Amino acid sequence: MQLPIQVQLDHALPIYQQIQEQLSQLILSGQLPPGSPLPSIRALAIDLSCSIITTKRAYQELEQKGLIVVKQGRGTFVSSLEEIDVTSAQQKEVENAIQELFQFLKRIHASPEKVETILTEQLNSFQKWHLEKTEEDT
Repeated sequence: MQLPIQVQLDHALPIYQQIQEQLSQLILSGQLPPGSPLPSIRALAIDLSCSIITTKRAYQELEQKGLIVVKQGRGTFVSSLEEIDVTSAQQKEVENAIQELFQFLKRIHASPEKVETILTEQLNSFQKWHLEKTEEDT
C-alpha cells in the first residue's frame, strides 16, 4: 500500500515526526478510515527512502496516541473511532501546526504587528467558512 506521504530532509522536523504528523492528518481527516491496513515498517522505510528505525519510531508515536494498533503477526491498522480521542488528537495537531508556524515566523523575523494582521484576517476567514459549513450540515 502506497501512502501519500513525503518527507523532506531539510525540514525543521525530524523525519519520524514528519511521517507521524502526515499519518495523523490522514487518519483524523478520514482519508485512512478505521481498520485500514498500513504498510509494514520495512515497506514504508523503503517507500520513503529512510531508516526502518525512523518508521518504527513514527509508528510507536502513533500507537501511543491511540491512532493505530499493531496486531502481532497480522500487521498495523488504523484504530477504530471508539479507540481514538478525536477531539484531543485534533487539538494536538492544531497546536503542532501553530507551533511550526511560529517557529517559521521567528526564523524569518516577522513583525508581530504584521503577523497579528494576517492572523486576524485568516481567523475571520476561517470563522466564516466554519459558519457556512455548519449551516450546510444542518
